[in-house]
Amino acid sequence: MRRAIGLRFTVLARLLRNNFDRQVVGLHVTRSQWAMIAVVSRHPGATQRVIAEALEMSEASAGRLIDRLCADGLLERRERDDDRRARAVYLTDAAGPLLDKLATIARDAEERMFRGFETEELERLQSYLDKLYANVLKG
Repeated sequence: MRRAIGLRFTVLARLLRNNFDRQVVGLHVTRSQWAMIAVVSRHPGATQRVIAEALEMSEASAGRLIDRLCADGLLERRERDDDRRARAVYLTDAAGPLLDKLATIARDAEERMFRGFETEELERLQSYLDKLYANVLKG
C-alpha cells in the first residue's frame, strides 16, 4: 500500500505540473520563470540567495533566471540600503498582468483538484501531508 501511495504522489505531481504547463503555454513563460515571478511577488526585495533557497536551486541558476526576467522587463534589481554588495529583486509593473493570469490559472487548478472536499477533509489532508513532509525532511 505504501508503494502505491508513493507512486500516486509521483503521478499526481507530474499531472499537476503538466496541466499547469499546458495552461500557461500561451503566456510564453516557463515553469522556472513563473516560479521565480511567484517567489519575488511573495518576497519583494529578496536577495538572489533568498530566492535561490526558496526555489531550491543554485544561486548561479537563480542569477541567470533573474537576468533573463530583468531583460524581459518583468523583474528589476535595485541597490540595498543595508548592504551595497547585495541587490534586491522586485517585480516591475509589467509583471502584474502576467502574475494576475498565473494566479487565475492556479486558482482554477486548485478548484478542480479539491472539488468535493469539505473543510474538515482538507484540514486532515494538510495534517497528513505535514507529517509526510516532516518525515522526508528528517531523512
